[in-house]
Order: sequence, then C-alpha cells, then structure tokens
Amino acid sequence: MATQDSTLAEKSKNQTVTNPKTNAKAREMLVTARVGLLLKAPFFGNIATRMELINADDWCPTAATDGRNFYYNSEFVVSLPLRQLEFLVGHEVLHAVYDHCGRKVDRDAKIWNIAADYCVNSDLLEQRVGDRITVVPILFAHKYVNWACERVYADLIENSDEEQLSKLLEQVLDDHLDGDGNEGSDGKDGKGRPSLSDADRKQIRDDLKEAVLNAAQTCDAGSLPSGVKRLIKDMTRPVIRWQDLIEQQIQSTIRNDFSFSRISRKGWHNDAIMPGMIPGEQIDVCIAFDMSGSIGTEDATAFLSEVRGIMEQYTEYNIRI
Repeated sequence: MATQDSTLAEKSKNQTVTNPKTNAKAREMLVTARVGLLLKAPFFGNIATRMELINADDWCPTAATDGRNFYYNSEFVVSLPLRQLEFLVGHEVLHAVYDHCGRKVDRDAKIWNIAADYCVNSDLLEQRVGDRITVVPILFAHKYVNWACERVYADLIENSDEEQLSKLLEQVLDDHLDGDGNEGSDGKDGKGRPSLSDADRKQIRDDLKEAVLNAAQTCDAGSLPSGVKRLIKDMTRPVIRWQDLIEQQIQSTIRNDFSFSRISRKGWHNDAIMPGMIPGEQIDVCIAFDMSGSIGTEDATAFLSEVRGIMEQYTEYNIRI
C-alpha cells in the first residue's frame, strides 16, 4: 500500500491543489476508506482501488469519476467522517459500474443525474456501505429502491415540475462527467473538467466489465446490490437476438389442421386411413411494446419493422398490438 500511495503522490505533483497539507490528509483518508471497504465490502473495495486518486480542487466541489479515476475535492473529503467517506467512495464506484454516463444517451443531463443519484444512494443504504452522508443533503426515496435509472428518470419527467427538479438537483452529491462539454487541446471540457473520447469510454467500459466480474467473485452474492446482481446476470447470460426469440415463439403458435387430402402413414399398419397434418400458415398473436423512458425512437421503429416483417412472412395473421 505504501508503494501505491507513493505512486499516487508522484502523479499529483502537477495537479492544482488548494492546500497541500489538506490534500495530503485527504489522500490518506481516501486510502484508509478504500482499505476499509476492502475488508467490509470487498466488491466496492476492489473496484475503488482500481481508480487513481486525482485532486480536483480547481473544478470539483465534492467528487467525481470517469470510471478510471477518482476525482476529489480535498476540503470536502476532510470534512467527512471516515464512514461517510466510505459512502462517498461507494457512490463513485456504483456510478462507474452502472455506466450512468454512457447510458444517458440523449436524455436531459440534469434530470438523469438526479435519477442516477437516487439509484446509487438506495443501493448503498441497502448494503450498508459506510454511513449515509449528512454533511450535505443527498437524494433518497423509498419509492425508488431497486428501480433502474431509466425508470426513475421517466417517473421524474412525468411527476416533477421545474421547481421540484431544481431543488432535487441541489442535492446531487457529486459532479457527473457526462461528456457534454467541448473538449479542448488540454483534454478538458469547457468547464475545466476532464473529457474522454468515445474510444476511451469504450475501453473503460470493457475494463470495468472484467473488473466487476472479478470483484463479484471476492464476495458472497448477499453483499451485492440488486442492481449489480442484474448487471452480472446480463453480462454472463448467453446473448440471443430478440428478433430470434420472437421467431421461435411465433412458430409455436402456428395453427395446424388435419385433412384426408393428405393421408397419414402412421395408420397404415392398422389397415386404417387417418387424416394427415397440414402445416399451418396462419398465426394468432398478441404483441406488447415496452414504450417506457428507456425506449427511444430508434428502438420503437425497430419494433414496428419487426411487426411488418411478421405480416409479410405469413399469408394469414391475426395480430393484436
């Protein structure tokens, strides 16, 4: 650990630091918090120790992550009791694990960040990772426990007005690096925050996928948040195209009929003439579209195109949508 801390200290020489003594204390506390998580919440500790600690006093009021680095404000870090600091580290870990920046797509960044914090905080409280932060207000609602971020986002859009969203935004714990800024020659966006290329983001996602699977093996399933369990299940299950699944299901619904115009050979040895089976060409199906907040125009168009393909494939059909 001493070698790792020396390496991190070397990398921080060129960082803008408000107070070197405060920064040194903050780094020491962060290392201690990560060790604590390794002992008490191994999944979080393993992911956290992969991230480089980088001082961000010049642009970050609390903390942030891009999945590769842990950015922190030294004044904020030293203001937290150790158990609340563990909560902060766990908060950044889950943002990275859930790829909240990558999943935002074209959604409103401010509302998406509110939804992401609701999801992360509820998971941390569920697993008792550190203590709930009280130094600043944070977002939590029993209603959103075990909800996916997309579902929370859709609910906020539907049930919150601008004034309510503005108040909620003030309770977002960290700085979310959503990549909306314009990257300059120094590798930072228009707000002075670090910015990543699409290639970098893809590499980070690939690295995190492997790290999540490895970290999950270090702990029992009961110590994993429900969202992480779903994520690991998606990562390890065989991938089958949804179009192929629909085709398999439709084949099982085709109606067949019997006819003496096609004699069955099964009855020949009994001196009996039995009707044969005529393969059916009519389908009778009901199709349900998921049009929740996680479904965009591109997905909806693909759904409708698949229905059209079904109609063109069969001579007769009864389809309810």
